Amino acid sequence: MSDNLVSKKELLEITGISYGQLYRWKRKKLIPEEWFIKKSSFTGQETFFPKDKILARIDRIVNMKDGLSLDEIANMFEPKLQNIFLKDQELMEKGIVSEFTINIYKMIHADESAFSLEKILYMFILEKFMKSGEVSLEEGKNIIKELEYNYKKLEKKNFNIILFRKFGVPMIIIIENGIQYFVDEGMKEVHKENIISNLEELKLKVTSNSLMLKED
Repeated sequence: MSDNLVSKKELLEITGISYGQLYRWKRKKLIPEEWFIKKSSFTGQETFFPKDKILARIDRIVNMKDGLSLDEIANMFEPKLQNIFLKDQELMEKGIVSEFTINIYKMIHADESAFSLEKILYMFILEKFMKSGEVSLEEGKNIIKELEYNYKKLEKKNFNIILFRKFGVPMIIIIENGIQYFVDEGMKEVHKENIISNLEELKLKVTSNSLMLKED
C-alpha cells in the first residue's frame, strides 16, 4: 500500500482512538467524508485514509476536545466563511499577514480595500514565501498571479505551489502533492507551500480570532 495512505486498523492503533470515536467525528464532520477511501484487499474491502492529513487532524481534535464541543471544533475546520471580508488593518491586527505582503498584493490590485477568504489565502501563502528570505518582490507578484489564475481548478485538491530558479530565472509550478516530477538540471527549488494545508491553517486562524472576539 502507498506510504501516503494508512489503513483504518493502523490508524486506530497509531492514535489510540476507538472505532466509535472515528465514526462519530465523521458524522460531526470533523473528518471529511472524502478522506474515507474504500479499496479492495485480500480480505474484501478496507478503508484507508490520507496518512499525513488524518494524523494531523486527529491530533488537533484530541488537543481541542477538552476545551471545545465537537460542534465548535467542526466549525473551526469547516467554518461558514463564504461571506467574510477583512480590511488590511484587520488582517494585520489579527496577525494573519503583514503590511509588506498586503502591499505586494495591492501592487496588482490597487483598488481593493476588503478581501475575501480566497484572496486572503493568496496573501497568506505569499507571506510564507516572502518570510523564507529567498523570494524577490517580482517573484512574489507572480506567485499571486499564478494562484489567482489556477485556484478554481485546485480548490479542495491537494496541490503544492513551488518556486524554482535556474541561473536567476524563476519558474513557478503548481503540482499535485505526492506526484513525482522532474526539472531541468541546475534548477533549484527555492520554496514550496501546500495550498490545502495553508487553507486549513488560515480557516483555523480566522475562526480562532472570531471566537476570541466573541468571548471578549
